[in-house]
Amino acid sequence: MSSALRRAVRRALANPALRAALDANAHRRRAARQRALADLPAPWPVMQARTRDARRQALARWDALLEAFLRRVQAHGTVVHRAADAAEARRIVLDLARQHGVRRVVKSKSMLSEEIGLNAALEAAGLEVLETDLGEYIVQLRGEPPAHIITPAVHLRRADVGRTFHERLGVPYTDDVAQLTAVARQRLRQAFLQADLGISGVNFGVAETGTLALVTNEGNGRMVTTLPRLHIALMGRERLVATLDDLALMLTMLPRAATGQRLTSYVSLLHGPRGPHDPDGPRQRHLIVVDNGRSHLATTGLRDILTCIRCGACLNACPVFQEIGGHAYVGAHGEPTPYPGPMGIVVSAGLFGGATFGPTAQLCTLCGACADVCPAAIPLPDLILRVRAGEPRPDPTGTASRPRGASPALAWALRAWAALATRPAAFRAAARLARQVVRRLGRATAVPWVQGAALPRPRLVRPPAVGEPAPPGPAPAAPTRGRPATETSLVARFVAALQAVDGEAVVLPASEAVAQVVAWVQGLGARRVFVGDAPTLAPGLVEALRAAGLSVTREPDPTAEVGLTAAAVAVAETGSVLVLGGPERPLTASLLPRVHGVLVPAAAVVPDVRAALRHPAWHTAPAAALITGPSRTADIEMTLTVGVHGPARVRAWVLT
Repeated sequence: MSSALRRAVRRALANPALRAALDANAHRRRAARQRALADLPAPWPVMQARTRDARRQALARWDALLEAFLRRVQAHGTVVHRAADAAEARRIVLDLARQHGVRRVVKSKSMLSEEIGLNAALEAAGLEVLETDLGEYIVQLRGEPPAHIITPAVHLRRADVGRTFHERLGVPYTDDVAQLTAVARQRLRQAFLQADLGISGVNFGVAETGTLALVTNEGNGRMVTTLPRLHIALMGRERLVATLDDLALMLTMLPRAATGQRLTSYVSLLHGPRGPHDPDGPRQRHLIVVDNGRSHLATTGLRDILTCIRCGACLNACPVFQEIGGHAYVGAHGEPTPYPGPMGIVVSAGLFGGATFGPTAQLCTLCGACADVCPAAIPLPDLILRVRAGEPRPDPTGTASRPRGASPALAWALRAWAALATRPAAFRAAARLARQVVRRLGRATAVPWVQGAALPRPRLVRPPAVGEPAPPGPAPAAPTRGRPATETSLVARFVAALQAVDGEAVVLPASEAVAQVVAWVQGLGARRVFVGDAPTLAPGLVEALRAAGLSVTREPDPTAEVGLTAAAVAVAETGSVLVLGGPERPLTASLLPRVHGVLVPAAAVVPDVRAALRHPAWHTAPAAALITGPSRTADIEMTLTVGVHGPARVRAWVLT
């Protein structure tokens, strides 16, 4: 272990507030995950196998899928760029910013932008850059890198955030999470409206349709991809899925593993820029596909890490991460990495060099907890052992580095292990002794297996050779289509699912829709209403609202208190509604106001996300959004707060 890494670990261990914050994060994330896994369409090992197979199959067809994907992306009108490395990716972004006269940039959370050092390059060019994810905004104000790939400010307590806002923003000190979130919303709202350029990541690129899928909770991801006149999406070359069915599978696994949700508040499905008659959306959309060593990584024994879907579950399960946090994962000379934890050990060594980040593999206990919770069944302990052994890394020149020789201590440990492993009686005696020692030392810890449960066994799985088919897992069942259901039972399930995520739902005859909606808006005390395509389901709605003395706009209006839209599809499984962009269908009607009301035909309720994605209504739209309840965040001490950048209240009327 390098001296820089030792110092970083010691600093972390000497910080009791850090460990308290990490303990709370781990406990709550694990509990939420267990609740979310209870209603999976198949047992967890089966779903892991399906996800692993889908990701490995995409990796096996990498080049062909990428070409098909990019052809379809371009057919939608999005401009495609390819970047071989971080420097080229930064140059493309800076060139586009100069060409379009960009001064203000808003970003949604993107680990790839952290990887390529984009913010520093933009700021050096004189641009104003704002992170808009609440956690990213907090650490940007503090001048720190993210501490977790999902929850960037996981290392901070609410008092830390309160002091940061007081010192950096000049607001009165408070440690009330709702008030802190409101401050961020207020400060960032004008930034969204005034920005010239929005930059986002891409969770998944769908080869079948050329769709860019973004998964977010707060609403800032939708803001940066809809409001600025220019949108740039950054996508790692590995973020491909073959089909919409594969996307549905990823959307089933990623939120459950990451945040314990059935589905995140927003899934943005992006195709091209706005058309000549569209009320909102960027004038130009650009996609930058970044390699930065991924192609070479695919030829090494670490290639399975390319199937990672960036859920962060391995960080939440890791007993070492729980003690030291993300900032302690540093390189040999103290270099920070955007990728900490078990997956980060492999990614950092693979992309940035084993000589620099290989020592972080010594932080792993090989307990196997990371492999147990990984939705893609990545054999992380095996990959971490490969890093310890000096697995070569990809580099910008395309030349793999030579494996490092084992240190004397590691060589001695390996000889001792070999001696035990070839003597069964001695091995069993050593294992009994190790369990007794660990249990006695760990009585006061919060790690379940240290408190007396059986020690988990490392998952040592050999990755398949290049071109070799993935090893078989549990026999996959047919893709879930939801339970057979009548329209009535689907509606009942939709209502229950929406209410479970803090939404509201009312079932009523279509003939009563106009009167009910007008009465509800009046009851809110609203004055201005932003009406999207709701009149397609409730003719006469605009006239009735105006007759009630309300100001009605059909164009994007950030001052409107209520937005009214129609839904093309609703999802019984998750309580989601699918709203479309395009002519007379402003996506901002479901985003800018504090309250969103949506009309849903009962016949449009489908069983699950897979059925919603297969619905043709959104396939020709420039953009669509799958909305599940109000916007939300838990970035400050894992305290759930609704109404971040998007609406704080969502009501659906299901029309029979």
